[in-house]
Parts: sequence; structure tokens; C-alpha cells
Amino acid sequence: MKTIFARINWFYDLIIIFIGLTLKIITWPFVPKPYGSKIASCFIHTFMFNPVRTVGKIDPDAQMLIANHQSDIDISSLECSTKRDLVWVAKKELFSVPFFGLAIRISDDIPVDRDSKAALVSLVRESKKRIDQGRCVVMFPEGTRSNGKKMRPFKPGAKMVADTHGLRVQPVVLINTARYFDLKNRSGQTGPITVVYLDSFVASKDDANWLSDLQVKMQIVYDEYLAKLDS
Repeated sequence: MKTIFARINWFYDLIIIFIGLTLKIITWPFVPKPYGSKIASCFIHTFMFNPVRTVGKIDPDAQMLIANHQSDIDISSLECSTKRDLVWVAKKELFSVPFFGLAIRISDDIPVDRDSKAALVSLVRESKKRIDQGRCVVMFPEGTRSNGKKMRPFKPGAKMVADTHGLRVQPVVLINTARYFDLKNRSGQTGPITVVYLDSFVASKDDANWLSDLQVKMQIVYDEYLAKLDS
């Protein structure tokens, strides 16, 4: 019975996400940036009954956010947690997906061709361009969704971008978002989503291990919050 309710909730959530993306596309030409994304994201979480609870605060000077990745609602969760104009780095294939691709193209997000050797060079250049526009770049250094327990090894792209430009980086830990919306397993659940903002820092080429050290720190924070949820 629990599985049936999770499937029904998942299907309902899909409808809400579709409506939310439609809302973004329709309102985008008429509202100031970045409120099209904020309106759509907050609509999604309101009607999915997954309110976003924020722990800590985003650094107003942060130029890059590094977050763990578990669910398709990670983006909307982060959008709801801040008024900053976020720009997302995503694999190139997503920009060609019907409807969804339009929703990310209109907000000028950054496509990455993972099969191209020049992809990192393009990522560095495009990230700097968005930052110069006053936007904050968001990267999921795992590269793909994790299983909801242990983060995947962080890939070096985020470090290369941050080191090249000496960016102020702020880590963000999303707590168990796959519990509330799991596209692969077709499962959905209501309940509050927690977004934890950690202290920001300035990236430096002199610290060769800051990204791997950051993964360890983020995993510790994640485990602590997950234990509270499961208790």
C-alpha cells in the first residue's frame, strides 16, 4: 500500500513539475530576471507539499555554489532557497530535450559536452561570462545523481573553473531530496526539504586538495542531517 501511494504521489508531482516549467516559460518574458525561475520553483514546492527549509545563509558575494545531487527537484529546491540569480551547469543533451530543454535554454544556463576535450575550456569561459553579469554559477561536481546515501567522487571541473578565476565558492548540502522525488524509482513523498549553506571560501590553486576535502566535509554534514531524519 505504501508503494502504491508513493507511485500516485510521484505521478502527481510530475504533473506539478510540468505545470511549473510551463509557468516559467510563459512568465519569462514578462517578469524581471530571475523571478521566472523563482516563481516556477516555489510553485512546484508549494503544490508538491515539499516546502524548502534553509539552514545558514547564502553568501551574497558567492560566485559559485557546489552542491550534491540526488533528485530532479534539487534545482528547484536551491532556486527556492535564495533570491540570487543562479545559472546552472548541465550536460548538453538536456538542452535538446523537448519542453524541458526550452525551460533551461531561456534562462541561459551553461551546456557541457562531456564527450568533448574542449568542454572544460568552454565551461571556464562561459562561467566567467555569467559571473560578470552578476549571476552565481551552480555546479553538481558528482556529475550525475547519487544513490541518496554516499556522494559520488567529485569531478575536477568545478575546481578548474573556481581556481582559474579565484572564485568565492560556497558549498551547499541538499538533504535526502531523492526521498521526496525519485524519478528513477517512480516514488514521491511529501515533507520539508532541507538546504544547508556552509561557509564560503576563496578557491586557490595552491590548495590541490580543496575539492576532495570539501566532499568529505559535505558528506559529514549530510550524514548528520540524514541521521536526524531517520531517528
